[in-house]
Amino acid sequence: MAINWYKYSSPASFYFLAGKMIPIFIFAAVILLIAGLYIGFFVAPTDFQQGEAYRIIFIHVPAAWMSMFLYLVMAFWAGIGLAFNTRLSSMIATAIAPTGAMFTFIALWTGALWGKPMWGTWWVWDARLTSELILLFLYIGFMSLQAAIDDPRRADKAGAVIALVGVVNIPIIYFSVQWWNTLHQGASVSLNQAPAMATTMLMGMLVMALASWMYSIAMTLMRTRVIILERERHTAWVADLRDKEKIR
Repeated sequence: MAINWYKYSSPASFYFLAGKMIPIFIFAAVILLIAGLYIGFFVAPTDFQQGEAYRIIFIHVPAAWMSMFLYLVMAFWAGIGLAFNTRLSSMIATAIAPTGAMFTFIALWTGALWGKPMWGTWWVWDARLTSELILLFLYIGFMSLQAAIDDPRRADKAGAVIALVGVVNIPIIYFSVQWWNTLHQGASVSLNQAPAMATTMLMGMLVMALASWMYSIAMTLMRTRVIILERERHTAWVADLRDKEKIR
């Protein structure tokens, strides 16, 4: 029997679906996080050039990947909401932003910790570092602009514009090490080249990236449910839900 996924475009239907999915993604995130940290910090061999300091890549690289990927996903849903005036799409975009900003901050912070022993400095105005910092400002700008506008519909449209404009920064981040002479090393993993690292190292990074993705989905679903309740608080189904919670 085919599932009618279209019905879940309704905030009310999505609210209950998300509630069922959240525990699954949280469980997957915890298991993958434990496995990824174990592989990265106890199984992966010591790097012959960077020593033990390189192990920060098991946090830094997945965080950097997620910072860019989540921005694209956020901009996609914001664009859908802007183009088709769908409420749930805009709510999802709003829910993604804090997690994306968090991963961007982690990428910058761990990059500084990695850069100090490797480059001898915490920060340089390197093309990739600077464009990643701009990405953090884009996330903050998206959230601040939405928070500054009282009308949710107007806030969604304004946020969608800044999200879509900011997409141009993603290829700049990714290709910066190829377009300019930078201190930052090249891509750790490339689609058209063999991995320049041991298989165990690559496996650890991929498991951590998957853990980050599961965590992001769980947090987005949780935050979307909160946004739905806030925006739909005057509807009958939220009133019924509130009454049921009081009975319990």
